[in-house]
Amino acid sequence: QVQLVESGGGLVQAGGSLILSCAASGRTFSSYTMAWFRQVPGKEREFVAYRTSTGGSTYYADSVKGRFTISRDNAKNTVYLQMNSLKPEDTAVYYCTAGVVLTTRAAQYIYWGRGTQVTVSS
Repeated sequence: QVQLVESGGGLVQAGGSLILSCAASGRTFSSYTMAWFRQVPGKEREFVAYRTSTGGSTYYADSVKGRFTISRDNAKNTVYLQMNSLKPEDTAVYYCTAGVVLTTRAAQYIYWGRGTQVTVSS
């Protein structure tokens, strides 16, 4: 079992930057694919990015390519999401998740944090 806790959300001006962190418990953190999703009221949970357990392979949603960067520090059991050039449409609750397959579908992931709110003002 893995427990995930997101932090770093807040209010930022459009065009600004923000870094989200996800701290994980457990002794097998490095074995999981880690991903970020986001969700706004009335919409499905949306894929943002994932990073493989080893090798540093990453994949991003088209909406965030070139602006967001996912990284992980297995020694610290932490995954990050660096968000640059933020837009009002990036406003959402951002969730950290862990799974065992490479996928953009939320239902395929196993463990979830409770989320952190990101609000981008225009």
